[in-house]
This record gives sequence, C-alpha cells and structure tokens, in this order.
Amino acid sequence: MKMGRFGFFDITVVCILLPLLFSRCYGIRSFPEERRFAEAPEYRNGVGCPVTAEGKTLSSCDPSLVHVAMTLDSEYLRGSMAAVHSVLRHASCPEHVFFHFIAAEFDATSPRVLTQLVRSIFPSLNFKVYIFREDTVLNLISSSIRQALENPLNYARNYLGDMLDPCVTRVIYLDSDVVLVDDIQKLWRVNLTGSRIIGAPEYCHANFTIYFTDTFWSDPVLSRVFGSRKPCYFNTGVMVMELKKWREGNYRQRIERWMELQRQKRIYELGSLPPFLLVFGGLVEPINHRWNQHGLGGDNVKGSCRSLHPGPVSLLHWSGKGKPWVRLDEKRPCPLDYLWEPYDLYKHNYRSKVRHNLGFLTSTNPFGYSNYFI
Repeated sequence: MKMGRFGFFDITVVCILLPLLFSRCYGIRSFPEERRFAEAPEYRNGVGCPVTAEGKTLSSCDPSLVHVAMTLDSEYLRGSMAAVHSVLRHASCPEHVFFHFIAAEFDATSPRVLTQLVRSIFPSLNFKVYIFREDTVLNLISSSIRQALENPLNYARNYLGDMLDPCVTRVIYLDSDVVLVDDIQKLWRVNLTGSRIIGAPEYCHANFTIYFTDTFWSDPVLSRVFGSRKPCYFNTGVMVMELKKWREGNYRQRIERWMELQRQKRIYELGSLPPFLLVFGGLVEPINHRWNQHGLGGDNVKGSCRSLHPGPVSLLHWSGKGKPWVRLDEKRPCPLDYLWEPYDLYKHNYRSKVRHNLGFLTSTNPFGYSNYFI
C-alpha cells in the first residue's frame, strides 16, 4: 500500500487461490451474510480483441485497455456491482476493461473488505481500489438541498487526474446507478475535438439558469464566466475525460476555486454538479443522448416513476431519489427497474423470474427498444 501525492492510497489486489477450498479471496467471510453476492459469469474477449499471453496480468498502463472509474461504497455497492456486470456482459473485449474504484477511507465497510468482495464477485476482473481521504474535500463542501449530495465521495471525480496513474490518459467515469446495454468500446472511441477535456450528453433544452442562485446571476463579474459560451446542462454521472489535458490545465484547482467561492457566497444549491457546469459549461464534447438515459430514479420530490426518453438506448441511469434495488426490495418497483434486475448479483429471496417480467421488452414492444436488454 502506498500513499499518493494528495493523500490517496491505492491497494494492489493480490488473491491467494485455494481451488480445493475456496474460489474467493481471504476475508470475504467477514462480510455480513446478508450482503453476500453471487459470483458473476466469466466473460471472455470476442473476435478481434487484443491478444494477451495466457497467465499474464495486464498492467493498468497497457495501451489496449478501456479505463472505467467508479466510486465504491457500502451504500451503493449493489448498484456498482450491477453496473460492472452490465459493462462486462455487453463488452466486445471484457478482458480489456480496467476498473478504477474510489473508496472512502472511513466507509462503514473498509476499503480492504470492499476490495475482497469485488474480487469474490469478479475473480478475473482487472481493477484497482484507491482510498479517498474525505478530509481532502470536507472543507470545500457546502450544504446542499439534499444531504446525500454532500457525501464527500460525490466529489471524487474531481481528483481522478491526481489519483490514477499518470499513464492513464483517458477514463470513462460512471455513477453507481447505471447499467450499460451496449459495448463500452463505442463510448471509449468517442473523439473529443479540439481542446475539449470532457465529453457527455448535453441537454440544451433544460433551463440552465436554475442551477445557480440569484446571487450568481445578479453579479456582473461572476455571471460573465460563461462569456461567449453557450452552456448546456450535462449530467456528470457519465463522462469521457481526457486526463492528460485535465492535469495540464489544473482543472481540479479550477473546480476547487468555485467551491471555495460557494463557501463565501451561496451561488448554487446542488452539490458537486454546479462547479463542473461553471468550468465546462459550453465546452463539452456532445455525446449522443443514448449514452445517458438519466432521471430513471424518479422525481426528487414526489418519487414518481419516469419513462425512457425517445430514441435508442445504450446506457440507463437511475439518477434521482429512487434506486432500483431499493424499490425492488420493497416490492414497489417502477416498470423500468426490471431492466436493472438482470444485472443484480445480490443474493436475495425477492429475485423473480426476470424474463417473465420483461415480456414487454421485445423488438416489437410499444416503446420501440430492441431486445438486447436481456
């Protein structure tokens, strides 16, 4: 275990295989029984993938890898494991996807146990777990409209450039409440033109002004930040990030400066999103909306169910108040929660015969979405 420049640790995962006794890593039995997960199927590369020598472990610096960064914590663990499962299940080259998990130092379940658990679920997964020290960002976080938005781990994406190895020059950041139903290689190959640092689906029909307070808009100096830019709302739960340019442009510091200003005068109400909008609004590489069908968590106030936006779907995102695993457990799911369930690896007696519940998801269903969901 080593300490990074900004107080982050990384854990190199080493498993001791005892095939006659266990197919999992030591320590997994210490994880509470009610939180046990089933082992995922082993997904292998398809035709045309890079060839790796048998028995060789891929380094995180291997240029053939697709890099995915996610947070890892006890509260959203079930969602994270479903997201990973969905990526592997639909990837053309699953053996060449490398996951970078960011875990909080003082999570209720220690990062070491979380590491062991991930390895027990995905024995052949290429991944590394980094420990995020909450005190790195605690003094920068201001109160938000929802307490959940004040979780320090929400801000971990700001520090990916510092935490990940310098050889990792591009990464796909994913929230823990997503599932992919398409090949992640397609997202990875998105070209960020010019000097663009991030790419994400933009939603220019949304009222951008509501993300900032009257204090912000009435200040002629602050509001001038957008200048000639034409900012659009984008959801930071799905982003392609050019880390080499991020590091060179000191974008972590740029975001932190806005967070410091927020502590002095309240210029926004939400948590980690507005600083990203301030820095990147109008400077985002637009990615097809199919890569973030967001808002499926429902209305933040009423908790009502949402439907899919028109058009093709490559990624479903349960952003919002409701999470599919919670609603499924409580036996009050929204219809689209059944799209998440096939990727759930949690051992739980609620599990139903998913294919019967997904009868409406055929190529001729009224929504017009293809049957690749199942």
